[in-house]
Amino acid sequence: MTIEGIIGAIVIGAIIGVLGRLIVPGKQDIPLWLTVVVGIVAALIGTAIVGSMRDTDGIDWVELLVQLALAAIGVAAVAAIKGRNATRRV
Repeated sequence: MTIEGIIGAIVIGAIIGVLGRLIVPGKQDIPLWLTVVVGIVAALIGTAIVGSMRDTDGIDWVELLVQLALAAIGVAAVAAIKGRNATRRV
């Protein structure tokens, strides 16, 4: 993977993470950097799942939708885990 590919993955992952956070209803009490990490992981997993079925040279809308769904699930899961841990410390 080239440096452009790594930077692209970070930028796309950040966008996917923020969009995933917007999809999840309610307030998520997680920092922005964690949202970006969840987005990067969701983008990589989504690409791995849909990548073998890719049949277009342009924007692969199915891959993008899978990535957004994974990011929303990831943000909700991380927010739930972080929220549960915060109540234990109190």
